[in-house]
Amino acid sequence: MAFLLTLVILFSFQGDVIINNPFHIGLISVPLIIQTFFIFVVAYFWAKWWKIKHSIAAPAAMIGTSNFFELAVAVAIALFGIDSAAALVTVVGVLVEVPLMLYLVRIANKTKHWFPKEA
Repeated sequence: MAFLLTLVILFSFQGDVIINNPFHIGLISVPLIIQTFFIFVVAYFWAKWWKIKHSIAAPAAMIGTSNFFELAVAVAIALFGIDSAAALVTVVGVLVEVPLMLYLVRIANKTKHWFPKEA
């Protein structure tokens, strides 16, 4: 609940900046999207190549892919303040990471048949 409240407060402080600067938001989010997909693909296919069970491969790829923005939000606010550029980047990171991770979960669920059967 505290994290959710923090995000609501951050969005209220950074909302104008996000809406009025789409180019800057793109500069932040596009590399994040590329990085997230790249790490997931590397980790997931490596696990497939090693013939690791899906129940281990999928969470391992997701953990490797995660940027831990909840920690980044706390550090950015503590060090630079709620109106800082660092806080803005963490807000954009959360906005990008959450739907992207959900999409990667969908990919992992649809490709479960690629991995050895669970015993």
